[in-house]
Amino acid sequence: MKPTDNKIRVAIEGAAGYTAGELLRILLFHPLAEVKYVHSDSHAGKPFYTVHKDLLGETELVFSEINFDDTDVVFLCKGHGQSVKFMQQTNLPDRVKVIDLSTDFRDESEGFVYGLPELQREKIKTARFISNPGCFATSIELALLPLAAAGLLTAEVHITSITGSTGAGQSPSETTHFSWRNNNVSVYKPFRHQHLKEIGMCINKLQQSFDKAVNLVPVRGNFTRGILTSCYTACNSSQAEIDTLYSEFYKNHPFTVISPENPDLKQVVNTNKCILYLERFEDKLYIISLIDNLVKGASGQAVQNMNLVFGFPEDAGLHLKSTGF
Repeated sequence: MKPTDNKIRVAIEGAAGYTAGELLRILLFHPLAEVKYVHSDSHAGKPFYTVHKDLLGETELVFSEINFDDTDVVFLCKGHGQSVKFMQQTNLPDRVKVIDLSTDFRDESEGFVYGLPELQREKIKTARFISNPGCFATSIELALLPLAAAGLLTAEVHITSITGSTGAGQSPSETTHFSWRNNNVSVYKPFRHQHLKEIGMCINKLQQSFDKAVNLVPVRGNFTRGILTSCYTACNSSQAEIDTLYSEFYKNHPFTVISPENPDLKQVVNTNKCILYLERFEDKLYIISLIDNLVKGASGQAVQNMNLVFGFPEDAGLHLKSTGF
């Protein structure tokens, strides 16, 4: 349902981090939205551009308290575990929508709908509370969901996903320090990454009988943004059958694109796209899935969900160009 005025009024809670900065970069140029409030306890009273320095000259917004009576949608960009507290402690007007970018409600608890448009577009349109998917989860789910929808996931799935340093958030740590990250690659949380739970949930929505392992080995890359997912599983379908299956599944989804050639990460950086590449090797199907972890993997997908909730064109404000070089 659209508000009565020309633009919806947006607030961003927890606005000091990477996802909040990316949200504002997108929303400042959205034709149907106006960011009214950005809130951060640690930066109260400061101009937004003092934290997100690339927005100097683009906005004069100041970190301030949020007037929820003057808000149509609030994006929660707080740390994991903090969104639950926000929802418990904040008395929101009934008409205010919430889009949460943390892990807190990705199990669809407390009335939240899992916000992967390629899976649940119609449910998202009527939702009040939306839980934005994780970045690894988005990349992997988009690689596997057409197989699940056709009942073709019959064996274990083997996945390696490499992500840029922005996937670790803005707070500094040993593994995001330049001297450690540069010219370096490392594995972390193999077979136990937190996104595996939501991946399994989404696969089972389409193929309830699937009970095999999804083996994920996440890798820290020495670049700033983007995810390259490389995965394979047993598959008896022909290349032509697979190509048709994926093309049909995504034909009405504006941001998921099938590439006829082996793609590279720069094709998706700074865009809301997911690019998929499919190739059979004997009895296996090999899939590459590419996204920008901060856009389709976070803030761009959140705006995509906002568009659906308010009845806007799904791609409004999201025609973003990649950085080819």
